[in-house]
Amino acid sequence: MVDLTGSGAAAPGHGSTGQGSGNGKKTTKRSRRGRRGRRRRNRSSRNKTPPPFFPPEAEEGNIEYKLKLVDPTPSRFEHLATQLKWRLQEGRGEAVYQIGVEDQGLLVGLTEPDMRASLHTLRRMAERVGADITLLREREVDYDPDRHTRKIAEVLVRKVPDDQQFLDLRVAVLGNVDSGKSTLLGVLTQGELDNGRGRARLNLFRHLHEIQTGRTSSISFEILGFNSKGEVVNYSQSRTAEQICESSSKMITFMDLAGHHKYLKTTVFGLTSYRPDFAMLVVGANTGIAGTTREHLGLAMALKVPIFIVVTKVDLCSGGAVERTLRQLGALLKQPGCNKVPTAVATPDDAVTAAQQFTQSTCITPIFSLSSVSGENLDLLKVFLNILPPLSNSKEQEELMQQLTEFQVDEIYSVPDVGTVVGGTLYSGVCREGERLLVGPTDEGRFLRLKVGSIQRNRSACRVLRAGQAATLALGSFDRSLLRKGMVMVSPKMNPTICSEFDAAIVLLFHAKAFRRGSQVTVHVGNVRQTATAESVHGKEELRTGERAVVRFRFLKHPEYLRLGARLLFREGVTKGIGHVTRLLPPSYGHAHSPAQSPSQTHDQNTSGL
Repeated sequence: MVDLTGSGAAAPGHGSTGQGSGNGKKTTKRSRRGRRGRRRRNRSSRNKTPPPFFPPEAEEGNIEYKLKLVDPTPSRFEHLATQLKWRLQEGRGEAVYQIGVEDQGLLVGLTEPDMRASLHTLRRMAERVGADITLLREREVDYDPDRHTRKIAEVLVRKVPDDQQFLDLRVAVLGNVDSGKSTLLGVLTQGELDNGRGRARLNLFRHLHEIQTGRTSSISFEILGFNSKGEVVNYSQSRTAEQICESSSKMITFMDLAGHHKYLKTTVFGLTSYRPDFAMLVVGANTGIAGTTREHLGLAMALKVPIFIVVTKVDLCSGGAVERTLRQLGALLKQPGCNKVPTAVATPDDAVTAAQQFTQSTCITPIFSLSSVSGENLDLLKVFLNILPPLSNSKEQEELMQQLTEFQVDEIYSVPDVGTVVGGTLYSGVCREGERLLVGPTDEGRFLRLKVGSIQRNRSACRVLRAGQAATLALGSFDRSLLRKGMVMVSPKMNPTICSEFDAAIVLLFHAKAFRRGSQVTVHVGNVRQTATAESVHGKEELRTGERAVVRFRFLKHPEYLRLGARLLFREGVTKGIGHVTRLLPPSYGHAHSPAQSPSQTHDQNTSGL
């Protein structure tokens, strides 16, 4: 603003020297060209500096603006500590303080002595509430009336939540086969670089054929922790997952999904059932956008999962090959179907900015270029994951916790000396050890009684499970044959509704010919995966690629538990579509059982003693 005012003030003087002569007109034209040139230079110089304003401070959320925190009185200090506790609660254990910024967002900045005093006060506040602080970055500001060097500081405050309820973010790892997904996760979670021949990924594989082929065919989970000071906690410092959980204030749970096309149903199930917070698309710099890369990107976008991109194997390629892959990604993300803004991350400051903008804007897509062998730029990805905030705030979390218990069954195990164990995600409510729940629906549309034994999160014991958290529940002697993926465990107070048919408003993403009545597809709704037939297409005879309609689907095998408004994805070969559930219809007369009625005598025998 100062530059523009100065150029405007110079205009009258130039114009007055040329009155009444031709030379004066030429001088006026030259002066106008000069002013336009100065304006362009001023605009370009301003683009290189931080903006003079932030958005005004929001009353909700975990971001707090403070002009300065120099020598507060005891009463003022208590007020500041209470305010910090509120911001930590809003951020589920994390808060970001912008020092040197007014509430309206003006970047005033502080001198070096005031900044040191303010950081000292903030550290005392954090100690009062049981938290630690980490200085993310300092930046000089242009707005400076007295022309002294002034800076603003960005500080991360992190607290260890009570009862081991650390902040847990789930990241789905997508990408084509041989792009380096498992190797990257092995390097992040084990703390050792790869030897160039896949040594880092061996600890992630669950089956012998995965070790022999080097290709992931199942969903595996790996954890990476960060302590209250922002330091990495992984298996290089801890021997067990329980030790990692005890030392961490924030946990990143990676879901390593299959990259080969023949395992696509497993990848789709991981995206729909486990409800990841973010998706990490891994692209090999040596192969570029190949195989299932576009398909995985499309799936994440269809399910509205925020996505960031990691380009690996940069040590194998020349600089020109890496640039070519980045240009391909940029062109793909800017296409009308994506409408994303690719943002290259090259410095720690870029990583901090990308983490903040990533959750505030749905169009920002950070891109990292790194190597799992040389470790190049690996720290930038760790900085990004450390700062990455949760998508939901404490208010949304509390609303879900106040609802009745609903747990999605995604995995079923038999563990020696423990019995039947189910793994999944608690969609709503709170689940405790010893709680009695209903599980179903069975093939007959019934719900059975059971009792929850012990609970484990990230392979460590947990007494209380809260909404949005993934865990495994021990069910003791409950008959495993009565369980299947896609079931739910709900509170006895709930009257769960099941359906054999349902209506869904869909968009047909692709079909080689036409989608019409009688078409059979595999439907994914949350943890439900079952073949369904299109009974009718309301208002139309058939659908072609890109068209919308309300379609009635009927499950072929057994009724399922669905929620109104749940996001739906269906596929069959190259056919793909998305939508949401708009209406639930009760089971057909062949399965006309009340979902809330007690189990039969046979089932009662299987659940006796609970």
